[in-house]
Amino acid sequence: MSSDRFYRSQRHIIKRIIVCGTLTLDTPTCLSSGDADGLVNLMLLRDSFEEDKALLPGASLAGALRNYLREYRRGYLSLEDSILFGGRKSDPDGDQSPLIVNDALSSQSVGIELRDGVKINSKRRTAEDKAKYDLELIQAGTQFNLRFELLIDQYDSQGQLADDARLIRELAIALQGLELGAINIGMKKRRGFGRCHVDQWQVWQFDMAQPDDRLAWLTFDRTWATHIKPPDVGKILDILKPENLESDQRERFTIHALFSLNGSLLIRSGQTTTERAPDVVHLKSKRTHSTDALPVLSGTSLAGILRHRSESIVNTLGKDINLVEKLFGHADRQSKQASRLVVHETEIKNGHDLVQNRIAIDRFTGGAYHGALFDEQPVFGNDQTLVTLHLELRLPQDHEIGLLLLLLKDLWTGDLPVGGESSIGRGRLQGKSATITQHVSGTATEWTIVQNDEHLQISDAVSLEEFVEALANYTVGENAA
Repeated sequence: MSSDRFYRSQRHIIKRIIVCGTLTLDTPTCLSSGDADGLVNLMLLRDSFEEDKALLPGASLAGALRNYLREYRRGYLSLEDSILFGGRKSDPDGDQSPLIVNDALSSQSVGIELRDGVKINSKRRTAEDKAKYDLELIQAGTQFNLRFELLIDQYDSQGQLADDARLIRELAIALQGLELGAINIGMKKRRGFGRCHVDQWQVWQFDMAQPDDRLAWLTFDRTWATHIKPPDVGKILDILKPENLESDQRERFTIHALFSLNGSLLIRSGQTTTERAPDVVHLKSKRTHSTDALPVLSGTSLAGILRHRSESIVNTLGKDINLVEKLFGHADRQSKQASRLVVHETEIKNGHDLVQNRIAIDRFTGGAYHGALFDEQPVFGNDQTLVTLHLELRLPQDHEIGLLLLLLKDLWTGDLPVGGESSIGRGRLQGKSATITQHVSGTATEWTIVQNDEHLQISDAVSLEEFVEALANYTVGENAA
């Protein structure tokens, strides 16, 4: 640490901005404690004093906001940090963060949802030995009370007048990300967990040169402060009114598709609700708009199916299998890469449950196995059943977009079933409509696909076909990500 920084004068805080809001979880969220000695592999992080409440650490929330802000302003490949969160950990002379992010507790006793999963061998399409895991999740609808405090100094670390307009602009961008649901928290964020949003904010702005504002800040948590200094309530951009707001620089390709369900769908749930429940029940999860758990198509299940079909397509075309690993990520011992494809978890709307009795058959004798009768409760579709799929590819290359379009085609025609027991006809989807969007340098190009009876309407089929041709012409080393 330099002597100038060590002996510099204390900060001269001229303004403080306190922002409070209620964060609502839209999907189950994994905030793990890292404890490997529990009943499940990933235990939920709880408060040490109020053990019935979940804890959202301020460090986790600050990390998510910092990452989103950097990507929004400079794109996914940028390593430039903002001044809002101070210097990097690797920089010993870095500035302290002017933004204070408090820990947040769930407002009520937390509801727990158990999920299990297993690693599938892509060649045999069977489970890997000793590769099963389970984890605790916070139920959707759980709320956390957030609180931020921005300290605006009169001077920066170089003794120059501080850029308070930039601080406010960066704070507005970060908190708007929470409003839009663009920031996920917790683990497995790219497989549908941790989606959340904030409806509105309460903002108090204190001018520390004014005695009344200083007293209101000192007594902020008391009734007197709220009476003297009532908050501004609403959307963060409307309250802070940031100057020279940048456009979103994230390059991404999104597919938002609507399907109907032909027949039934079964994704096995690892938990039973009653003693008389069927042997196999479709996966259900709580949502904010319902008090009952609803059937869902999980992001982990869908991502596994898409990855396996991607490998089949790449092998058929004779392309390098590393193309799939760059898209879906990998966890080798030497290197690790996160998935660039975000697969959201989605609710199955207007489906209905039916219990089926089945029995295992001896393939040699043609008779039933003794004691092999079992019950299943899949979700069955009807004319009103809808399944929405939302995929987002970050830093897309043209050949990768072509691969996603082939996956969409297979899902659309029912050639790629989802869920389990596809060999007996479960999991077939039928495409109804899709909106495809490519975001580049703050601009968006959009395509639409609509199924009208037996006719398929595509807004610009020629340009979409060019992405598929890019996959067919792809060679190793081209457009390396």
